[in-house]
Amino acid sequence: MSDASNDASNKASDNPGETHGHHISRGKVMLIAFALVVIVVGAWLAGYVPRRNQENAAVAAANDVKTEIPPVSTTVVRQAAADVDLVLPGSVSALEEASIYARATGYVRKRYVDIGDHVKEGQLLAELDAPDLDQQVAAARAAVGQAKQQLGMTRASLIQAEAQRDLAKATLIRYVGLVKDGAVAQQDYETQVSNSKTADALVVAQQANVNGSQDNVNAAQANLDRVIALQEFKNVRAPFAGVVTVRNVDVGYLISSNGGGQGNSPATQSGATPAAPSFGNEMFRVAQLGTLRIFVGVPQAVASVMHPGMPATVTFADRPGKEYQAKVTRTAGTLDPSARTLLTEVQMPNGDAKLFPGMYASVHFRNHRDSPPLLVRGDALITSAAGIQVALLSDAQQGRGLKTVHLTPVQPGKDYGADMEILGGLKVGDTVVINPSDEVREGVVVKPYAGQTGAAGGSGRAGR
Repeated sequence: MSDASNDASNKASDNPGETHGHHISRGKVMLIAFALVVIVVGAWLAGYVPRRNQENAAVAAANDVKTEIPPVSTTVVRQAAADVDLVLPGSVSALEEASIYARATGYVRKRYVDIGDHVKEGQLLAELDAPDLDQQVAAARAAVGQAKQQLGMTRASLIQAEAQRDLAKATLIRYVGLVKDGAVAQQDYETQVSNSKTADALVVAQQANVNGSQDNVNAAQANLDRVIALQEFKNVRAPFAGVVTVRNVDVGYLISSNGGGQGNSPATQSGATPAAPSFGNEMFRVAQLGTLRIFVGVPQAVASVMHPGMPATVTFADRPGKEYQAKVTRTAGTLDPSARTLLTEVQMPNGDAKLFPGMYASVHFRNHRDSPPLLVRGDALITSAAGIQVALLSDAQQGRGLKTVHLTPVQPGKDYGADMEILGGLKVGDTVVINPSDEVREGVVVKPYAGQTGAAGGSGRAGR
């Protein structure tokens, strides 16, 4: 046993560094592990603490916002003016305008006017060659001559029948005396009676023939007058004094049976657009420009105030600063069911002819209202599922100039852009919020700032 102990002692003394090296490696591992733990904990603390502080600051700020009284911009409800200027768009047209057709078929021989020429009533505009119509006149004259000749023949036959009738009557009178004296037989007397009646009937028949021949003469003469009148339409004349606004024919143009020119008009050949294609291919168009008509569609809300003689002022965008006086001449008397507007005609003098048909005009009417509506800022309206409302302010119990919000439904009227008519739900002097934000709800206490737009943010027209 002592030998074994000695061997072990010898082995330990032979390798003294092995046991010492094992204890050093374990300490290093533990030290490294501890250092890593410290680094990780330090990094976690370095990120968590600032974030925790930020979260606490955000919660505190949110609590402050919840308890803060929101400021709002306000406006006061006011009454609209009794007299308002109603401006409506209008379309200008000539007082009289007519499309000119020939009523005769032929070719244009001469043309005397062009667009822009001033013409008088009855002035010759163009002449046509119409040989077919001339032949119709000649034939009608011949027919009148034949009818008159036939009339003469029937009148001669009537005279002859009347002579025979008179002779038959005289013979009958003589036979009356002879039959009484017994000089002639009763049979001869009855023959003379029959001859007298036959002569009377012949006169009646010839008189009917004369009447029929006279009717033929009248018909032939009427046809002659008709074709002569048509022949006069070879001369195309102006129906009234005015200005030639359209010319669709030139020398040599064929005029069709409807009186209009066939083929492209001179305006189309020159590359211009015809003035009004809806009129058709008429020869000329003449317009009376001394007085202009303006047609206006008046909305239903103010249609009842329109009446003949009502004054109006007309303006044009291309003539700034100039106003033209006009007046209402007539109304349609019924509303257009599609637009709910009353067609109203306004007439305006145009003696210098500086205004033209087809222009766009703005017609101003002075509308007096005995009970003018209320006005409120348009951005005070709140459109939501509950309808159109406003945020009406009343005194809050807390005092200090604070107000309580009451969402009040209103009945809007006409929209003027910046302002809106209110027909019901408010009264003069009420204070309402403009541009209310989502914070402006029923029962919320707010702090008003009159006249400071945009203080509360948001849009008064946006629904919530």
